[in-house]
Amino acid sequence: MSLMQPSIDELLGKTDSDKYLLCAIASERARDINDMMRGQRDRAIALQSATEIARLAGRKPLSLAMEEIERDEISFDCDSFKPGGAV
Repeated sequence: MSLMQPSIDELLGKTDSDKYLLCAIASERARDINDMMRGQRDRAIALQSATEIARLAGRKPLSLAMEEIERDEISFDCDSFKPGGAV
């Protein structure tokens, strides 16, 4: 039984077992979520509605990011996360 939900094995399956890619994707999405909650960036606000931001306010951004990765709600270009890739 995993104490973390979603389990790390499920999450690694989304990134071809690349833990560094998983970390990069989750941290970037968590940063966007955090910015949405704080209203600091126009880019983040454009990604979600004000209602969605209010619904998420009681959760930790990294937990939300991991759940979105598990549900395949996050799309990403692997090459942009590799050394020398465009971010």
